[in-house]
Amino acid sequence: MRRTALVPLALAAALAACGGKYTTASGEMKYGKSAEENYQAGQEELNAKHYPDAVKFFEFVKTKYPFSKFAALSELRLADLKFQQERWPEAAEDYQRFAQLHPTHEDVDYADFRIGLSRYKDAPTDFFLVPPSYEKDQKAITLAAKAFRDFLAKHPDSKYVPEAKRLLAEVDGRLADHEWYVAEFYLKREQWAGAAGRLEGLVKSYPGNRHEVPALLRLADAYEKLNEKFRARTALQQLIAKHPDDPRRTEAERRLASLR
Repeated sequence: MRRTALVPLALAAALAACGGKYTTASGEMKYGKSAEENYQAGQEELNAKHYPDAVKFFEFVKTKYPFSKFAALSELRLADLKFQQERWPEAAEDYQRFAQLHPTHEDVDYADFRIGLSRYKDAPTDFFLVPPSYEKDQKAITLAAKAFRDFLAKHPDSKYVPEAKRLLAEVDGRLADHEWYVAEFYLKREQWAGAAGRLEGLVKSYPGNRHEVPALLRLADAYEKLNEKFRARTALQQLIAKHPDDPRRTEAERRLASLR
């Protein structure tokens, strides 16, 4: 064979070598022969963070094998992909869509848990260069709290329950911090009705939170300013009944006696 005839063969071999495990040298996808094979390829690409190719495999499974169990699993993995990319709102929506379309699927508890986790990840965080999280918009953290509560009600036996409870406690604590922050805003400006509304919500919605005792004392203050002595007494009675060992109980009893 002439030397020049070897050049095209060598070039073809080099181009073939440039193709990836799941792509040809020209960039075309190498799809498998079954739903499972393509799903596993997508999972492998997802684990390797080759997101564009992972999407192609999962979308292929959904389109080519819509009635296969791997089609539903591909939907779930596409939500995982968005979660890994920190596209939290989109991930939450995809997990929610999966749970709605597949309410009896064996992984629906995973999807429901990840709705809450996605919302939690999307919530504002504390960072030393910006205001604390309780001063920021609480929409995402409120959605996270609802999602975790819904999850716990629907899946009491799920393996994700301990983590969901832990995160819900943290989320509720952050929401309580926000309510306390807003209540203090009103108190400092002597806007007693606004303060009372926030403090009532704080005590009712987040019982046992770290602000509860001072919130009940300030609630009594606000109602006294509004000349609503019955409600002021009720706030003090709550403090005494719920926190009998708190050192501030003495103050609450003294004030309660003065309001009779």
